[in-house]
Amino acid sequence: MTGVRRFIDIGANLTDCMYQGIYNGSKKHEPDLKGVLNRGWEGGLERIIVTGGSLEESLKALEIAKTDDRLYATVGCHPTRCNEFEESHTPEEYLEKLGNIARANLKVVAWGECGLDYDRLKFCPKDTQKKYFEFQLTLNQSLNLPLFLHCRNAATDLHEILSKYDNFRGVVHSFDGTIDEAQKFIDLGYYIGLNGCSLKTEQNLKTVKELPIDKIMIETDSPWCDIRPTHAGFKYVSQENAIPSVKKEKWVAECLVKGRNEPINIRQVLDIIAGVRNEPANSLCERIFQNTKSLFFQ
Repeated sequence: MTGVRRFIDIGANLTDCMYQGIYNGSKKHEPDLKGVLNRGWEGGLERIIVTGGSLEESLKALEIAKTDDRLYATVGCHPTRCNEFEESHTPEEYLEKLGNIARANLKVVAWGECGLDYDRLKFCPKDTQKKYFEFQLTLNQSLNLPLFLHCRNAATDLHEILSKYDNFRGVVHSFDGTIDEAQKFIDLGYYIGLNGCSLKTEQNLKTVKELPIDKIMIETDSPWCDIRPTHAGFKYVSQENAIPSVKKEKWVAECLVKGRNEPINIRQVLDIIAGVRNEPANSLCERIFQNTKSLFFQ
């Protein structure tokens, strides 16, 4: 694989049990996170940010990050898990534990994944999500970390809440909204994170085409958001980056697992963005790399 392009995956859920070979509670193969990471490094990834979405997950993300100088972590509570604030001893104690992790570790480069998700209210009610999103933002006023933001069918409320805090910076990751929604976040100073879930429909591609290049970041959201042949953006994936995969039951260390995304596929995300925008992939990749460095690694 060419080493010309430099990548930073801003969101990889490497704590997921799929990288331990476990799918829906059933073990299908040996743990292979080391091999997954090696594929990514060989494919041009220079850094990966491991996503934390709860207290437990944030601790796991940090432990993974400590295993390699190129790995970093986020700390925070995902909107669909905000019930954990109330299920713990006290919400204040839960938040303080998260804050202590962030304060004590230079490996932590962002607060999140936090935000709003109105597509999955069965996991956590809207009012609870909003309450504890703001709860987390209040703490981040002292931490001043970049925000790693989740937004699903909630752009209006997310924008309204973020508008109260004019000193924050960050990225709305896995963005699948309209260009008008994106522009409102950009006007507040935020970046837009793109992955396979951002490239599914022709409307998604229209948004990607219109985004300002100095506000784009890329990610995989592994093991989720893989790019599939049914997606509108798939036609732009190069043959080089259409890496062979096998079913999990037929796992071999050298192959990707079908349906399980991993960081090496960030190259496919770049293929699609470059194709849609009709821009040279190498220069586009380098600009996105610099965008990402400026937010998380100054």
